[in-house]
Amino acid sequence: MPILEAPEERLRKFKYRGKDASVRRQQRLAVSLELRKAKKDEQALKRRNITTASDPFVQQTKGAKLTLQEIIHGVNASDPEQCFQATQAARKMLSQERNPPLKLMVEAGLIPRLVQLLRSSLHPCLQFEAAWALTNIASGASELTRAVVEGGAIQPLVELLASSHMSVCEQAVWALGNIAGDGAEFRDIVISSNAIPHLLALASSNVPVTFLRNIVWTLSNLCRNKNPCPCDNAVKQMLPVLSHLLQHRDSEVLSDTCWALSYLTDGCDERIGQVVDMGVLPRLVELMTSSELNVLTPSLRTVGNIVTGTDPQTQLAIDAGLLSVLPHLLLHPRSSIQKEAAWALSNVAAGPHQHIQQLIACGALPPLVALLKNGEFKVQKEAVWTVANFTTGGTVDQLVQLVQAGVLEPLINLLDIQDTKMVIIILDVIFFILQAAEKISQKENMCLLIEGLGGIDKIEALQLHENRQVALTALSIIERYFSEEEDAGTLSALLQDHECLTPLTKT
Repeated sequence: MPILEAPEERLRKFKYRGKDASVRRQQRLAVSLELRKAKKDEQALKRRNITTASDPFVQQTKGAKLTLQEIIHGVNASDPEQCFQATQAARKMLSQERNPPLKLMVEAGLIPRLVQLLRSSLHPCLQFEAAWALTNIASGASELTRAVVEGGAIQPLVELLASSHMSVCEQAVWALGNIAGDGAEFRDIVISSNAIPHLLALASSNVPVTFLRNIVWTLSNLCRNKNPCPCDNAVKQMLPVLSHLLQHRDSEVLSDTCWALSYLTDGCDERIGQVVDMGVLPRLVELMTSSELNVLTPSLRTVGNIVTGTDPQTQLAIDAGLLSVLPHLLLHPRSSIQKEAAWALSNVAAGPHQHIQQLIACGALPPLVALLKNGEFKVQKEAVWTVANFTTGGTVDQLVQLVQAGVLEPLINLLDIQDTKMVIIILDVIFFILQAAEKISQKENMCLLIEGLGGIDKIEALQLHENRQVALTALSIIERYFSEEEDAGTLSALLQDHECLTPLTKT
């Protein structure tokens, strides 16, 4: 069969029959991480508070705007009213929509004083303004977030989660969300400061939905980031509440809850298992039918992550109705959803032939072929991966059904693309299909079908491709299936000239 760079390298790029399905699925992940799950910019890491809150603490200061020097002087004043007016003026500067002077405020040395003001329990208005100012500084670049953390803000902010003043409490939640969203380092400091029990208590209380949205977003940031992932104890604390929040009616609450679960499932099988064991799959699949993109996207991402896990975990997703929803999502008007759906389907196809049969039974092949024909290129690539996984794990009868669905024509048309890796994968798929046809004495008919679709001309042209692997793979197909005489002399000579290339037969 096609010639490969080296067995080890090639095994990372493709999955073969006879391999454990979970290993094949993990190899699929390793070779295609550009998707993808690393790309999570659909949900904001940080948020800056630029709105005028409607609460009793927002007292409008009178008179002219204060200069930076007047703010520095006023913030450090002993008079509470003067201090309040200066702190509010600082917050307003930091809340302007365009080019807020975040770095300037840090360089002016305001953070230590703002942190001090967080402990002004007799003056909740000051606590509120200081927390708001710190929230907006922490929304900036990592160096600014670090300045807030190193200024000692986390512990007093966690203490404010127990404030009897809801506005103060909510602003502390927001600030901690920005800090945790910066990365794993600060996320873990927030967790170790015992923020989670306070946040979960707030989420379980009767707070306004606007406040709950901020709480859930902050919880999602505590689930976010890998290397390392959040600790097991933190996850065990959060999962029951997140599971409960999946039943909420507000789309923003649902969205951030799903994003939280998507981060937790973006990792090892054990963590996926913890999420699955909460019984959330039926609800997640239901949310995949939502007409609201902010709910559909993260629920699809979460279930897509789950089917990168073990075969039993994937089967649970199938049992929850995943395959009744995915074919419709392959035809979604948004290409980003098509791509995610095809990616999820590719990981179902990376499983055992029983999963592939369920994929066929749900009617996924016609929309999959439609994507191969007409989808955007980024979507077509995911569809190619699905077909590749299907052909490496499917039975001969299943490959026959794939061909009958019309997969060969769009695959052959894609042999002209500039993406070398995709061309190699498509050639491998064609080899698998020919190999299956040979097993049921249909080689001649399959060769005629490929020839009629213009496949022979394209494969022959690829023998001259600048990439050696493409050229040799095309050559091996032509010599094995389309040469009138069994002449492997050219191929053998090429192999002798390139010791780094090792023949490997797919079985």
